[in-house]
Amino acid sequence: MNHITEAEGRELDPGYHNPKQDGGAEMATIKEEAQAYEPPQTLNIADLDKIPIDLELKDGTGKDKEGLEFKYKYAVVDGKQYRVAGSILGGIKAILQKMPNLQFVQVIKQGQGMNTRYQVIPYTEQAAPITTAEAIVQQPAAPTPPQ
Repeated sequence: MNHITEAEGRELDPGYHNPKQDGGAEMATIKEEAQAYEPPQTLNIADLDKIPIDLELKDGTGKDKEGLEFKYKYAVVDGKQYRVAGSILGGIKAILQKMPNLQFVQVIKQGQGMNTRYQVIPYTEQAAPITTAEAIVQQPAAPTPPQ
C-alpha cells in the first residue's frame, strides 16, 4: 500500500492545507480535506474593482487544451493569483503617458476565450466602480445648440 505523508502532500500541491491542523495534534479526514480543498487557480485581473498599478508582476506558465505550454504574467492579491494580459499592460502604458501620477485603474472585460477584449480606464476614489454594462451605455452627451 502506497502512503503519502502530509509533507509529501504539501510538496505535491501548494494549495494543500490541513483544516484541523492545530499544532499538528489532530489529523483531518478525507471528507474534511475534500470539503476544505480549493484547487490552485489563476483568476483574471479584471475581476478586481480597483487595481493598484504598482503591483508586482510574476511570470507563470500553464498548459492549453492541447497540452502546449504558455507563459503569462500574474499579480498576487490577498493570496490569490490574478492573470494580467499583455493588452492590459499596453492600456496602462497608454494611460500613464497622459496621467503619469495615476495610482489605480479599472479593467473592463468583454467576451470570452480568444475573443476577450479588455478596456483599461483610470480609477479615481470619487468614482464608483463601473460595470461592463455601464461602460457600454455611457456615451458623451451631444452638445446643446445655442439659442
